[in-house]
Amino acid sequence: MDKTLNKKKKSNKNTENVGSSESQISIFSERIKNLTEHLKSNKKDHNTRRGLMKLVGKRKKLLSYVKSKSNERYESIIKSLGLRR
Repeated sequence: MDKTLNKKKKSNKNTENVGSSESQISIFSERIKNLTEHLKSNKKDHNTRRGLMKLVGKRKKLLSYVKSKSNERYESIIKSLGLRR
């Protein structure tokens, strides 16, 4: 959990606003990256794979919400996290 708090502090301008869409998307992206690495070595871990798919869906919903509200914020999130290569 300490790693998550450190990531929140690094990724946010205002560390108190961890409920913002941008911070949630960055947290989900970090967790997705970690789970992907775990699944590379544990191919038969289907419960983790299911959790990964749920996280990807949550991130996708948040990204579509941000895009509907402000296209500039969406573009900056995509660029900063390196999504949609």
